Parts: sequence; C-alpha cells; structure tokens
Amino acid sequence: MKLFFRKSGNGRPLVIMHGLFGISDNWAGLAKQWSENFTVYALDLRNHGQSPHSEEWNYAGMAEDVLEFLGDEKLNNVTILGHSMGGKVAMKLAIEYPMAVSKLIVSDIAPRRYASQNKDVVAALLKVDLSVIQSRKDAESILKHDLHDAGTLQFLLKNLFWKDDGSGEKRLAWRFNLDVISRNLDEILAPTLPESTCETESLFLRGSKSPYILEEDALEIALVFPNSSIVTIENAGHWVHADQPAAMYEAVMTFAG
Repeated sequence: MKLFFRKSGNGRPLVIMHGLFGISDNWAGLAKQWSENFTVYALDLRNHGQSPHSEEWNYAGMAEDVLEFLGDEKLNNVTILGHSMGGKVAMKLAIEYPMAVSKLIVSDIAPRRYASQNKDVVAALLKVDLSVIQSRKDAESILKHDLHDAGTLQFLLKNLFWKDDGSGEKRLAWRFNLDVISRNLDEILAPTLPESTCETESLFLRGSKSPYILEEDALEIALVFPNSSIVTIENAGHWVHADQPAAMYEAVMTFAG
C-alpha cells in the first residue's frame, strides 16, 4: 500500500508514525524542528489521514506498508519514531525487518496487550451520524456527551473534512476508517511480542502522567528489546509530543542526533 507522507529537511532519515486516530500533520511542529538535522518523513498509516483505506488492518500489514515506503524512497540508516499505535507498528517493523531500522524510538506504549483503551472513543464516534450533521460544531456537540477532554475532542475533530458524495454535494466525513477500526480494535490492542529478542538500539519515552508504560513494563521491554533505555518525560500524559514538545525534541536529538 502506498502511504501518504509529508517530507521536510535534509540529512539522515527520521520516519514518524502517529497513533490511533492521528494524522501526519499532528507532528508538523516537531517535524519542522527535526528537519534542521534530518530528512523527516511523517506518515499517514493505512486507514488514517490521506492514506488508502483497507479492510485488512493489523500490525503485520501496517509494518509491511512502512517497509514498502522505505523501499520506494530508497531509505537506509533509518531512525523510526512511533507514538502509541504507531509505536507498535515501529516495534513490529524492527522485530520483523531488523535490517530496515537503524534506531527505534517508541513513544508511550509497551509491547503488551491493552485492555480497553480507546473503546470509549470509538463508541462515541459511532454515535456521530455523518449523513445528518452539517458542521464540525454538530459533531463536537454529539461527542461532548461522552468525551469530556477538550484536547481529545479537538484531536478527533481534525479528522473531519468535506467530501464529495458523488452527486456534486459535499458532506462531512472522517479521514480515518471508523468502520474497520471499530471492528478490529481488539487486534490493535494486542501485544507485539516476537519469538526472539530485537537487538535494535531503542529508546522508549514515557509520559510521567500516563498509564501506558508502567514500572512493571520495564522488564518486558528489556526482555524484548535488550538494547533499550526508558526515559520519562515529566509533566506529560500519553500525547508526550503535544504535552512537552521541547522535552520530546531534546530526547530524540540526544538519542538519534
């Protein structure tokens, strides 16, 4: 699958992958900063952003998409950075295709199963009838009944766009493939564990206020990625790059710069 991507800068390649419901543009600010030292490629993963939609949606398929992208762009000596779901894609890529990844950076996700994260978000999104709503405000009003965090709401609403319905009229649509995501969410909550260890030099970033990488996850991370370290970003939740962009920038530069 040919993925949509945004490219900037010059230097060694830094490939960035967003999390669930994210888009490449979420990384625009940091991508601009990193582009002073790297050629930055911010991807839209399948069923997200401007990349194609597919009924197949799992980590194996997404990792193969990224491998195809690396081949198309003739990239080597690549640093891969993935947040949340994108972090699991990055782990899968490093595990299955170790020669494709020089350095691995995983933001706020561990190689384990997550029980219920984002199921409430999916349930709320499914209540938005796109055939009826006339504006982003309409969608926001519906989502507010179940989702009370303003940052999460704006993050999701960035995915709404006006789409030609085929009759010359335009209607609001989600850039992500909500139908496939809702049916396959359990697959995405699954772990990314290999049969053997992954020797790629790796950095795991965790938000100090986030429950996604816990103290007990450190042992599993060390077992799967023995050449890894964990750095805690203070005063950051799950969206480390949005909560503490300066600290995120410095952590990546220290590890990969």
